[in-house]
Amino acid sequence: MNRVALTVEEVPLPAWSGGVERYALQALDAIGRDNWDLSIMLCGDKTIKALNARYRGKDEATDVLSFELGAEEIGEDGGSRYLPGDIVISLDTLRKNAGYFKTGEDEELRRLLIHGILHLDGMDHRTNDDTEPMIILQERILARLEKERILPVELAQGDNG
Repeated sequence: MNRVALTVEEVPLPAWSGGVERYALQALDAIGRDNWDLSIMLCGDKTIKALNARYRGKDEATDVLSFELGAEEIGEDGGSRYLPGDIVISLDTLRKNAGYFKTGEDEELRRLLIHGILHLDGMDHRTNDDTEPMIILQERILARLEKERILPVELAQGDNG
């Protein structure tokens, strides 16, 4: 059984945060992962910009960062748990990207979660071109889970500006 821990930094905990956890669990199931303890942090641009500068040398905000841990932990019951690492998503950049790409915020959030999970699963890409194997898989998972939603309908289809 997979588990997801959600935290926030610089932003209040959204009322729809439970949807993030549910969707991440569905994405993990879609790629066939089990016994993962996934950490997700939602934040604003100030936080993600500082992380991007510190760990990637890029002094700019971005939409999603993945910090791979890749550790295994043995619990008190003797069972093994996989600690893949952390996904950090800027809600500020998510909103900007949704407007720029003319997609709903819900779809953009789902895409970023899948993207982060695939990075933690060991995948990578050189560009964001839709011919990259990781991007192809990301879009397949997004399509497979297309009926799932994170945000309430009024937010998911609202103004993306």
